[in-house]
Amino acid sequence: MPVQFFTAEQRANYGCYLGEPTTIDLARYFHLDDDDHQNISEKRGEHNRLGFVLQLTTVRYLGSFLDVISQAPANVLTCLSRQLGLPDASCLIE
Repeated sequence: MPVQFFTAEQRANYGCYLGEPTTIDLARYFHLDDDDHQNISEKRGEHNRLGFVLQLTTVRYLGSFLDVISQAPANVLTCLSRQLGLPDASCLIE
């Protein structure tokens, strides 16, 4: 017997940011610890490092990977860029 777990709205919103995460969410899910920095150091290029941590922290926060990088909220990109010592997230757009 088929069972439906998600409503149509829930299915449409799955794996998507619904607004910008709060400051508390940024501190909890988007903080990069020493292990994260160790993994990041193995990646080449700013765009690879930022893209990697964006997906890593997105899966922590949403429980899934982000399909479209450009849908990441600005405050998430700013938070991650600062932790990587990047001036901004423009390397993902290029």
